[in-house]
Amino acid sequence: MKRLSQPKLRSALFVVMLLVLIGAVYQFNQMDEFTYNETGGTSYIRYEKARVMEVTDEQLEKDPKISGLYHGTQQLSLKLLSGEHKGETVSVTNYLSTMFNVHAKPGMKLIVDVDSADATHYMVTVYSYYRAPLLYGMVGVFLAILWAIGGKKGLKSAAGLIVTFGSIVFLFIPMLYRGYSPMLAAILVVALTIIVTLLLLDGWSSKSLSAIIGTMIGVVFAGLLASLAGELLHISGFNTPDSETLILIADNTGMSVGGLLFAGILLAALGAIMDVGITVASSVYEVYRTNRELGWRALFMAGMNVGRDMMGTMATTLILAFTGSSLMSLIVLYAYKVPYTQLVNMNMVTIEVLQGITGSIGVILTVPIVALVSARFMPYYDRIGQAKAQGAMDMPAQQEPKQEHSIA
Repeated sequence: MKRLSQPKLRSALFVVMLLVLIGAVYQFNQMDEFTYNETGGTSYIRYEKARVMEVTDEQLEKDPKISGLYHGTQQLSLKLLSGEHKGETVSVTNYLSTMFNVHAKPGMKLIVDVDSADATHYMVTVYSYYRAPLLYGMVGVFLAILWAIGGKKGLKSAAGLIVTFGSIVFLFIPMLYRGYSPMLAAILVVALTIIVTLLLLDGWSSKSLSAIIGTMIGVVFAGLLASLAGELLHISGFNTPDSETLILIADNTGMSVGGLLFAGILLAALGAIMDVGITVASSVYEVYRTNRELGWRALFMAGMNVGRDMMGTMATTLILAFTGSSLMSLIVLYAYKVPYTQLVNMNMVTIEVLQGITGSIGVILTVPIVALVSARFMPYYDRIGQAKAQGAMDMPAQQEPKQEHSIA
């Protein structure tokens, strides 16, 4: 029987582990859970697609201050394209305001709210533009660019993104919703994301294994630091804008609202930490390939030199990302000229600073951790590989006399 080579065996094992993971996540999502927004009885609400057949009347005025914005009403003839009333044509009044502004035109597809009292009595209102095709197109363009520039590794990166997205949607969020520890759920999803992504990109090698070990340690440090800082600052998930809604949900699901903030910080910092981890591990790996006689201290310093160049940019990336997500709130604070003492003690500002600082510290700590793990692990992994190769070469030599004796 022909034995599989080591690379093929590892690839097969990785595929099997991935399939087992997918199966486990699928079974986890089949468990019963408390569901909000369920429709019961004869009345229910559905969101369906519709096409604008005709704008029968229009009472619109241009906004004097905001370019391209209209206020007023439109009388629309809509043909429903999905749902139980598919094919039916209805007349709908579309109200345009500053916040709710869907300017309909003939031939345009919209999403409508179908509010049914029963199967025959229903009311239709305009909900939003039909954006799904454009979103799918943007994802397709992104994947095409990733493939065109990254080649085979670009496709592997896309597979890693799909696994990451699936882990968040089908594992992380359901675990939080069902009352599992937010930190435990975050660490589990972070570990899965790191392992799958880095193994997909670089295979089973000393570089990927060093990056996996070092990155996981760095992420855990960031999570522990965020939890400690949260305790000292008296801040938690209860201080976030959506806490009231989350508390109501937690009454029926057992969800741990307080820990959601720190789980989010851990997940938000993962991308930057993983980027630093694989870059430092790659630099140490290339230096070691060039000169295998170098000691671990020289390899460690090589990783540190590259990591130091990345610390500032990655920390800046995290802080800018968190600032960008809160830009609207920051503009409001600026407009109201909030006093400094109030500003620095606000929940929102404290949370943003906590996210930026703890994530940045996680990035900084990952550099020496990955550099040390790589400097120690890569030579050791190389020696094991050489020993296995030498053992494979010695085996035929040991078996050769036996073969000659049997022929004689």
